[in-house]
Amino acid sequence: MKIIDHIKNANGKTLFSFELLPPAKGQGIQSIFKTMDELMEFKPPFIDVTYHREDYMYKQHESGLLERVAYRKRPGTVAICAAIMNKYKVDAVPHLICGGFTKEETENALIDLNFLGIDNVLVLRGDARKGDPDFVPTPGGHGYATELLQQVIDMNSGKYLHEDIESTAKTDFCIGVAGYPEKHFESPNFNTDFKWLKKKVEMGAEFIVTQMFFNVEKYKEFVTKCRDNGIHVPIIPGLKPMTTKRQLIMLPKIFHLDIPEELSEAVEACKTNAEVRQVGEEWLVEQCKELIKFGAPVLHFYTMSNPGPTKKIVERLA
Repeated sequence: MKIIDHIKNANGKTLFSFELLPPAKGQGIQSIFKTMDELMEFKPPFIDVTYHREDYMYKQHESGLLERVAYRKRPGTVAICAAIMNKYKVDAVPHLICGGFTKEETENALIDLNFLGIDNVLVLRGDARKGDPDFVPTPGGHGYATELLQQVIDMNSGKYLHEDIESTAKTDFCIGVAGYPEKHFESPNFNTDFKWLKKKVEMGAEFIVTQMFFNVEKYKEFVTKCRDNGIHVPIIPGLKPMTTKRQLIMLPKIFHLDIPEELSEAVEACKTNAEVRQVGEEWLVEQCKELIKFGAPVLHFYTMSNPGPTKKIVERLA
């Protein structure tokens, strides 16, 4: 079922959904199933599964020279989505990213997803490769999320990459895109970032999932600006509990977000990670209550495949 239909069928009730990381290469899917087993009691309408681009490793030859070799640390998104849908009878939403994939590889992935009966995709540019100062498009791939979005839209219209392919088979993906209540870090200002978001919706994006945030007012302002500018698709807030002191540095550094002074001071005052987890839980529970009151259609939790902290929070809300 499409995300927009899940939301419509909820009749105004706020739903819960979760995002998972594929296990690292060489590990089994049991870690995914263990996480899912803990979260299914909350009846999520869908589960997001992230996609990861290739990274680099250095192989030393007998001559002493180093060869830079590309490898993918967390493969298996398509297969994981299929396994989740088969085992738990819940919709899976794979991420599609530009980095690391050619247009042909993206088309083949979309064909596979369509064959598997997957109805939803989340279209993202993706991050720069580790070690690269900026995002570098893959040769033969897309450089921007709008380009990737257009490819999915084209396939929904029965248009494939090669015109000599005789096909009338149309896909029917419900397409989501990312939104940034505190703006994308590469945008010169919020309004420029917002114009690109509006363009994606005008192209055909049907829902928005936001970057994580710790200030509900930022989400409210973002939603209000969207509505005032003709963006009426569902806007799903992305959420994550604070669990360690180190996240005070790492989350702003990696995700380019602000942590409210009240929260940062409370975390700094903690003497153990257990105390930090308690502070993070209380903060996010209050965030969630505000979001439910505001009418958020879904609360989407970035679990990082660690369901424990998220489970405690959702138990207090369900």
